[in-house]
Amino acid sequence: MFGSSLLSMLCTFVGVSEESPLGSLDLSKMRQGWGTPHVDQSVEGHPLTIAGRAFATGVGTHAASMLWVSLDEKAERFEAWVGVDDEVGKSTGTVEFRVIGDGKDLWRSGVLKTGDAAKRVEVALRGVKTMILLVSAGTDGQDYDHADWAEAKIVMQSGKPEAIEPPREEADVRTPKPGPKPRITGPKVFGVRPGHPILFRFTATGTKPMRFECTGLPPGAALDAATGQLSGKVSAPGEHRCTVTATNAEGKASREFRLVIGSKIALTPPLGWNSWNCFAADVDDAKVRAAAQAMVSSGLADHGWSNINIDDCWEIKPGSDDAMLQGEPRDPDGMINTNKKFPDMKALCAHIHSLGLRAGLYSSPGPLTCAGFTASYQFEEKDAQRWAQWGFDYVKYDWCSYGDIAKDDSLEELQKPYRVMRAALDKVDRDIVFSLCQYGMGKVWEWGADVGGNCWRTTGDIVDTWDSMAGIGFAQNGHEVHAGPGHWNDPDMLVVGVVGWGPALHPTRLTPNEQVTHITLWSLLSSPLLIGCDMTKLDEFTLSLLTNDEVLDVSQDPLGKQAARVFAEGDLEVWARDLEDGSKAVGLFNRGEMEADVTADFAALGRRGPQAVRDLWSQKDLAVVEGKFTTKIPRHGAALVRLTRR
Repeated sequence: MFGSSLLSMLCTFVGVSEESPLGSLDLSKMRQGWGTPHVDQSVEGHPLTIAGRAFATGVGTHAASMLWVSLDEKAERFEAWVGVDDEVGKSTGTVEFRVIGDGKDLWRSGVLKTGDAAKRVEVALRGVKTMILLVSAGTDGQDYDHADWAEAKIVMQSGKPEAIEPPREEADVRTPKPGPKPRITGPKVFGVRPGHPILFRFTATGTKPMRFECTGLPPGAALDAATGQLSGKVSAPGEHRCTVTATNAEGKASREFRLVIGSKIALTPPLGWNSWNCFAADVDDAKVRAAAQAMVSSGLADHGWSNINIDDCWEIKPGSDDAMLQGEPRDPDGMINTNKKFPDMKALCAHIHSLGLRAGLYSSPGPLTCAGFTASYQFEEKDAQRWAQWGFDYVKYDWCSYGDIAKDDSLEELQKPYRVMRAALDKVDRDIVFSLCQYGMGKVWEWGADVGGNCWRTTGDIVDTWDSMAGIGFAQNGHEVHAGPGHWNDPDMLVVGVVGWGPALHPTRLTPNEQVTHITLWSLLSSPLLIGCDMTKLDEFTLSLLTNDEVLDVSQDPLGKQAARVFAEGDLEVWARDLEDGSKAVGLFNRGEMEADVTADFAALGRRGPQAVRDLWSQKDLAVVEGKFTTKIPRHGAALVRLTRR
């Protein structure tokens, strides 16, 4: 022991460096998208192997992965070989490795995929206080992204490196609480087809009770003054510009509303809740009723949230041994049946409607849904009739088992099942929003509207990690030319709040700043906003994210012009969209690991002259400026401002 201490002292005296294998650090501090990190093994516990080359030491992880390391300016360099581990077999993993020092990129691998040769890393670290080892998903999500830091070591001048926790973020509630006076919220326009039932509720914040008036409604449309519920039927096509007024003991508020009787519905992106990301197959009638009640009691409904959607697992599962699911999938007339978890679907829809909300459900064009329940193949008209009889207003139509039916992956085959269901929906006397779910195959954004879709998934499933959310959201640039009133790009559901795909739930793994980025970006993208959490467990921060009326006004702007990226440099991006009143909504994003200044250049935004800048999250006017607007954005954070000419 004495000899070892003496050797260490002599090494320090003569300036001999000491090596610390990456696997010697506390890897419990490493965050990753799947599994746990392994020392000297892959993420699945196999020997480290990249493109046939074996490595005896290192760390196996999985994108998205991050490890913060304190060096205290005592390190000399970092060395490793990196790549996708061979254990993924023929599956394609794509990853990018980064070494960040004190907020600056020191090294990037570029995108590496399965089978690529290991890439050498040698990074000088002199003077660096904190190093971050980052593995991000490449170009196709995080599936099979088994990433190896092989033979990884930190060469120290003195001392030892220490794995540390990333900086903690406070859940900063930026949204002001509503005042007692009325403030009208929700969509400013609503579309319904001629002769179909109108189902729309005017909403407002403020002290209750509250009464609503609406001047300019056409004959056939009726308003319940106490609830704000608009109902009735109007046969003649036309656009009706109305004035809606909300009055309570504290005052009144008015604004314009347009009721459009015509061929288009979903003139603004749907706002609502979907059961899958919290309950999955554990969903039942009671949970759906509880979600609907929570939407009202939490106040979300007062901000325009209206859809309650059942995502799969309401049907009969053929051949199921589960007593809860047994029964005939269809009655003798071919009409689909519910399983025993949903004893009376018509009554459930009526209950949802009684709360001023709309009801949605799920099916597949194949014989089975994604979860293996009875779907709509060859019964499309029967199912559309049944859904209308029950009273549904929205259907998510998920590709799933239709992959076994399609002859090939041609555009004609990709479109066919959606054309068939569109034709079936057109025969019922009810407006049912048609949501295509086929994960972006065949560039669905280019033809989703042509097959009658009101919205369409542009991507695979989202999960509650930064890499998944950011990878999906920031990849939407270029899709904006295909979106507009009645037809919307859908980058998948929201992953804020308590989620977990049922029955085990957990708080979202997104940090508070990442959640602000999520809602900011999805609102700019004119995406359907579908809450995926357990709404009976909403905390103050989650509520603040979902009840900011100025942010929601961007999402629901009647112009319906989806945002596009106008600036990108490294980890910094600026996105913007035009709004109906001539103003511009601008999102400033920092995808990097350290706080940074982000600038919106007015010339790039097509804005001339002085601009009044309003912070939409805090609902405060900031300044009148010319030329550009700059603000500090935290790691993985965002700001959302509105520019108005002065």
